Amino acid sequence: MNKLRNAWSPYLSYGNKLVLAENSVVYRQGCEGKGFFFLSEGGIKITLLSKEGVERTVNYVPEGMLFGEHGSRKEAYLTSALTTCSSVVYQFSDEALEKVCENHPEAACIFTNSLIYKFRILAEIIAFLNSPVEQQMAHYLLKLINENGSCSIDQTSFARYIGTSRITVNKILNKWKTQKIIDLPNRTIEIMDINQLKELRISVGITIENLDLLMLTHKE
Repeated sequence: MNKLRNAWSPYLSYGNKLVLAENSVVYRQGCEGKGFFFLSEGGIKITLLSKEGVERTVNYVPEGMLFGEHGSRKEAYLTSALTTCSSVVYQFSDEALEKVCENHPEAACIFTNSLIYKFRILAEIIAFLNSPVEQQMAHYLLKLINENGSCSIDQTSFARYIGTSRITVNKILNKWKTQKIIDLPNRTIEIMDINQLKELRISVGITIENLDLLMLTHKE
């Protein structure tokens, strides 16, 4: 997989710089698209609202990544995006995308690969939707670590990410801590035994080929 992180950085001059406070809505699910975005600094969480009215966090955007690509060409946004802290975001209109691709033909490939990556994220969500909570937690924890290098996420946010209760998340995390799979220093989740966590992730036999390819980066 192409390394997408910071690949769009050379084209930031074509975008509109936005300085956003914590809990700012970048875009809402169902609204007409007004282009896509690049996270320069801070944090963004992506949420999905089901037909039943249940909101679930489906991704956390790492710095240096595009998001909201599905809002190009005035298509409705498929998800919502909110800041998790003070953030610097660049917005790119359809016109800006055309100019970038006209002046830098390689940018079209970067944009397309980023969009494909988002559909792979959707595929992994579907694949793990009906899996046991412990397996889902193992998978998404590995995903967060691979994308961000650490897991500075509180248990309430992680529970919303998985779609379960905070009590359930707390119980499993403490179990893993006892088994020395993880440690929990300063509200972060530190992996102590990545191989055990990977074994938990595939314990029910999810059949997506090469799940590590769904990760942004791979760390030994």
